[in-house]
Amino acid sequence: MKLRPLLFILAALLGAAAVRADEGMWLYSAPPRDQIKKKYGFDLTDAWLEHLMKSSVRFNSGGSGSFVSGDGLVITNHHVGLDALQKFSSTEKNYVHDGFYAKTAAEEIKCLDLELNVLQSIEDVTARVNAAIPPGMTGNDAALARRKIFAEIEKESREKTGFRSDVVTLYQGGAYHLYRYKKYTDVRLVFAPEQQAAFYGGDPDNFEYPRFDLDICIFRAYENDAPVKPVHFLKWSAAGAADGELTFVSGHPGNTSRLLTVAELEYTRDIQLPYTDSVLKRREVLLTAWSARSEENSRRAKDDLFGIQNSRKVRDGHLAALQDPVFYGAKVAAEAAFKKQLADRADGKDALAAFDRIAAAQKVLAGIAPRMRMIEGGAGFVSDSFSIARQLLRAGDERPKPNGERLREYSDARRDSFEQQLFSDKPIYTDLEIVMMSDALTFLVEQLGATDPLVQTVLAGKSPRARAAELITTTQVRDVAFRKKLYAGGAAAVAAAKDPMIEVARAIDAEGRALRKTGEGQSEIKQQAQAIIGKARFAIEGTGNYPDATFTLRLSYGPVLGYEENGQKIPAHTTIAGLYERSTAQHNKEPFDLPPRWIAKKTALNLSTPYNFVSTADIIGGNSGSPTVNQAGEFVGIIFDGNIQSLSGDFGYEEVQARALSVASAGILEALRKVYEVPALANELVKGHR
Repeated sequence: MKLRPLLFILAALLGAAAVRADEGMWLYSAPPRDQIKKKYGFDLTDAWLEHLMKSSVRFNSGGSGSFVSGDGLVITNHHVGLDALQKFSSTEKNYVHDGFYAKTAAEEIKCLDLELNVLQSIEDVTARVNAAIPPGMTGNDAALARRKIFAEIEKESREKTGFRSDVVTLYQGGAYHLYRYKKYTDVRLVFAPEQQAAFYGGDPDNFEYPRFDLDICIFRAYENDAPVKPVHFLKWSAAGAADGELTFVSGHPGNTSRLLTVAELEYTRDIQLPYTDSVLKRREVLLTAWSARSEENSRRAKDDLFGIQNSRKVRDGHLAALQDPVFYGAKVAAEAAFKKQLADRADGKDALAAFDRIAAAQKVLAGIAPRMRMIEGGAGFVSDSFSIARQLLRAGDERPKPNGERLREYSDARRDSFEQQLFSDKPIYTDLEIVMMSDALTFLVEQLGATDPLVQTVLAGKSPRARAAELITTTQVRDVAFRKKLYAGGAAAVAAAKDPMIEVARAIDAEGRALRKTGEGQSEIKQQAQAIIGKARFAIEGTGNYPDATFTLRLSYGPVLGYEENGQKIPAHTTIAGLYERSTAQHNKEPFDLPPRWIAKKTALNLSTPYNFVSTADIIGGNSGSPTVNQAGEFVGIIFDGNIQSLSGDFGYEEVQARALSVASAGILEALRKVYEVPALANELVKGHR
């Protein structure tokens, strides 16, 4: 993590009124029209925004994408599609390693449990939500009242429109918006390159730049067994974006923490991130060692290991940012300056008191964190088998309750998506399950102690390894027919089954629910306090700002722009020639080895074709797969990463060196035509139709 000048960071963090440069993950309902018009002379019209919004796609596997043809083609990153690729790969057909192309519609492979969401509308329901929380109500009573009104709004909207409907909390509780999505669950794979081409350079190059990745995966959305004919899809730019050109990114950033108080950041720095970092590194060592034992082990663990390695590097960056006295000091200074403004205002007393309530609630949360993350968070039971067992147990208990009183994931509005995941035919490997749960139970003992009553109940007199093997080999929850039977039969059927893994889930359920209730009550206190702070901030700084990311559709922008690092100028674009130069410099050794077809087709390629590029757009995890478009709304690239300097972006924007990385539209076409020799697919992208 590079250190930035103190004055720059102070300017970057001193509140909403000082939003600078190209900062922001903006709501589509409140786009930065004035900023863009003033700086770039470009008008964000309603028609332009609607087209981009309805061309953008969210993947339930954790990423973004976009429609790029009138026949339902959807493009995202290979690493976003990796989950789907892994689920229908096998020892005989390894689509992750070898890649895939469907020459005909009949060859397109249906994904097992992939759901795509396309945003249709946003409605402000803040007044309705707040009206459901009586004045003076706080803690668990307020949390339950809020859960009820969320469920009511979502169910009412879903029944009225047929769309997936989610109430989203913005500004840490300062506003609530209802997001309605068109949902697609029949999604089929059309094309994927080899992972070695998609993730060229592997972990050493991850979050670095220059880069040379073809990180794309192309699907087709279907409805009623026919390709979707979207009204809105992005026209493909064969030329791509030039240096200095203004571009826009439309995607679903996961979560940011830019509006947290210093008390919350202190907890994040001193407790949450060190814990998460240590767990990720532990699991990385475990899966790396297990993967090295055989090619089949490596294939089975590929998706999990990739995700862990990626998350580990992200968390390392987050921790480095908060441990940087300059960066963190600027956060402290920004809050102190804001509090000083509050102290000088007649209406500032409530907001100052709200900071104290957040700090007190955060201490309570810190106190329950060790048991919360192991029991309710599931860190002591890591395995698909346990997750399914808990879902079956809780579904049986929750579904008979009134909709508004259920845990939110079991509400009526979420039922279809929940059942799609629960009844997925995805492969679950017994040997990998035993490895993961053995380590998780060992970790449970380490964290809570061997004499802890709950630990003793879970282990039942056996070692963690022996107990894990027993549970995984005797449970029936990996059988889809068994799951459907218990789900249909409800709590009585679940209890009668006496499945050992479900009984373990039952043994920890009471404490897990109690911890969750405490956590939700304290989070409600924080949320109400944040709403007071947000109201004061709006009064002082105005409402022209963006909320923290929430895995909902946002608009970012910025020019294609290189930067300087260690005295060297880093150009905005890389080329296909650079890919071959990188391979040669690394003696074509893993992970810098080229797939055979890339070696064979080198002479056919225009090596000067732009391959990857960077821009100043403000992105974060979840933006992977987001389309990068020009002012004409044309597809010029696809976000696949940020550089190492961008990892502080969870807590604050930096424009000097932090960059968003995209695969260039021109490079994608060159690879499709000349390396993979799939002209029909390339033509569909360019023409917009088959």
